[in-house]
Amino acid sequence: MSGDDLGLFTDPEADERRPVRKRDRERDNARAKAKKRKKTVLWLVVALVLAVGLGGAYYGYQELRGIGSFEDYPGAGETDTIVEVQDGDVVSKIASTLQENDVVASSTAFIQASKTDARVTSIQPGFYLMKTKMSGQTAVAKMIDPKTRVPAVQIVGGLKLTDIQANGKTVAGVYSQLAAASCTEKDGAKKCLSVEEIKAAAEQTDPVALGVPDWAIADVKAAEPQFRLEGLIMRGVYQVKPGVSAVELIRSVIVASAQKLQGAGIPGGTLNTGFRPYEVLVIASLIEKEAIEKDFAQVSQVIYNRIAKPMPLQFDSTINYRNNQPHIRTSDADRNANQPYNTYKNQGLTPTPIGSPSQQAIAAAIKPSGGDIEYFVKCQTDGTSCFSKTYEEHQAKDQKAQRDGVY
Repeated sequence: MSGDDLGLFTDPEADERRPVRKRDRERDNARAKAKKRKKTVLWLVVALVLAVGLGGAYYGYQELRGIGSFEDYPGAGETDTIVEVQDGDVVSKIASTLQENDVVASSTAFIQASKTDARVTSIQPGFYLMKTKMSGQTAVAKMIDPKTRVPAVQIVGGLKLTDIQANGKTVAGVYSQLAAASCTEKDGAKKCLSVEEIKAAAEQTDPVALGVPDWAIADVKAAEPQFRLEGLIMRGVYQVKPGVSAVELIRSVIVASAQKLQGAGIPGGTLNTGFRPYEVLVIASLIEKEAIEKDFAQVSQVIYNRIAKPMPLQFDSTINYRNNQPHIRTSDADRNANQPYNTYKNQGLTPTPIGSPSQQAIAAAIKPSGGDIEYFVKCQTDGTSCFSKTYEEHQAKDQKAQRDGVY
């Protein structure tokens, strides 16, 4: 043991006075800086979280505040305008159409207003007389008002292009109905196309420009101008846009009818009939005039059999068409007259149809009943016809019908 192993001669303050090593000092400084950096990063994280949270909250607040906010005109409207609702249009599509025509400021304005009235979901296809710059609520009220919708044109089976005077009353023809549907009242002034304007456009305009289908072009060009479009507007309902030209009006109806005719089988279903599509249309118009629906197929068979024989059709309806008469019977003078619609003197079909055919008449023209019948006569007061194979049989049924007071 050395003399100072017990520390008896060691100065207790010697360590305190001993210089701190450099390495230890650098270590302590590094620890302090690291601790400071951790605190700084922590505060930055906290600040970032707060910033994101406050920003998200503000954005959410802005979004919530925007709910129900949309462009909407304040008034009842300014100038008149026509809008069309097409088949299958839902409320959102109607709203878009109204916005495109500046009826409403936004589609949302109409959609939101429509939620208060379930009748909006029942708006029918057609044209509607509206006003520009209407509020959504006013537009909804206007659209569900029956008076706003432009009346459709209803073409019945057998209707002619021109009017017929019957029993002191006028049966409005296709042209008259189109003229009435062309009327529009804009800013208090009513304006319509006249029957003369429509008739002139129908007779003088190129058939292609009028929308006449390809299968009918040659026959339409060959026909007398006043009869050229007869039968091309088949039975049905047509939506007509007011305020357009006579040519555009006729074209819209002819094109719509061509689609109906195609659905009814013209031209596609005529391939095996032995007749051209236009001839089938003529046959259908004759059937429509000569019989009631339950007898259509049999009258069609009579036509087929007489043309095949050949034998004149001898239909009073064709003579009355040319003479613009509503009578069922004709006089001897009428039946002896030389004119192309006299099927007593001329064999075969008439140059054009003699009225608007229905889908049922077209179906019968494409597919007759079959059999060898060649005659028929109205034999019951409800319009039912009796059919015969021979002239003698036909005469007997004709005389009985007269005795029974059928005609």
